[in-house]
Amino acid sequence: MDFQFDFNKNYILETEMVRLEPLQSSHIPDLLTYSLNQPEIWKFSSIAAIGETNFRNYIQIALDQRERNIEYAFAVFDKRINEYAGSTRFYDIQLNNKTLQIGYTWYGEQFHGTGLNKHCKYLLLEFAFEKMNLDRVEFRADNNNERSKAAMKSIGCKVDGVLRSNMLKLDGSRRDSIILSILRDEWFNEVKTNLKARL
Repeated sequence: MDFQFDFNKNYILETEMVRLEPLQSSHIPDLLTYSLNQPEIWKFSSIAAIGETNFRNYIQIALDQRERNIEYAFAVFDKRINEYAGSTRFYDIQLNNKTLQIGYTWYGEQFHGTGLNKHCKYLLLEFAFEKMNLDRVEFRADNNNERSKAAMKSIGCKVDGVLRSNMLKLDGSRRDSIILSILRDEWFNEVKTNLKARL
């Protein structure tokens, strides 16, 4: 029987290094420290998340979007050190078009450069292409976010282009958004093998 993605189901994805579990309000105590103590990781966020009130609202927006069958957010747990590291999500989920976007990804500074992100992206891409049977996975970022752009290219994303001045930033200025993607045949022909080798 074909797999049917269900927003009401709790999908848990994991490797020996990381576990992705559906984001819940109960994760707030474990993740709040990143809002209160690491403002730099929110520099390119499109939703205010610094400070407890903003952070609770940030999480609630994600939960509401899941209720609306638009997004599916995960809390990221680092199994090596038994700590919650951040969050990531599927969004702009278009099952009829067999596409979605991966984004709203952030990790505490101590997890940058540890390989955690590659494990997370491998799990998300594997689920999207091999369980959900999608044809395209898209990624977007502020075109000035060099860390994010480098991370996406390193997992095998190809640049589609740049949307000029396509959205407002929190400071009221406008951002250019770079669009990257991985297609189904690219995942099976090269991206999966290359990414798995780097885990």
